Amino acid sequence: MLARPETRRCIECGLPFGAVGFWCHHGDVDNGPAYWSDRGILCSPRCSLSHFRRREAEGSLPAAPAPDPFMLDQTPRGRR
Repeated sequence: MLARPETRRCIECGLPFGAVGFWCHHGDVDNGPAYWSDRGILCSPRCSLSHFRRREAEGSLPAAPAPDPFMLDQTPRGRR
């Protein structure tokens, strides 16, 4: 059987969500990632800062905070 591709990875370094070294909100994987942006999740303060600096240099910083990406997954069926 083919392995399912990991869809939740750090957008800076590629570390999969839940891997050792991935920072979670309050240290609990059930709480989701501690860092994210409008483009995806980030694994650590280092990747978060790197992402911010890159976006700042590109001039592509978002105008508002990004919604929690894990809360978007909890949309009730039939309400899309």
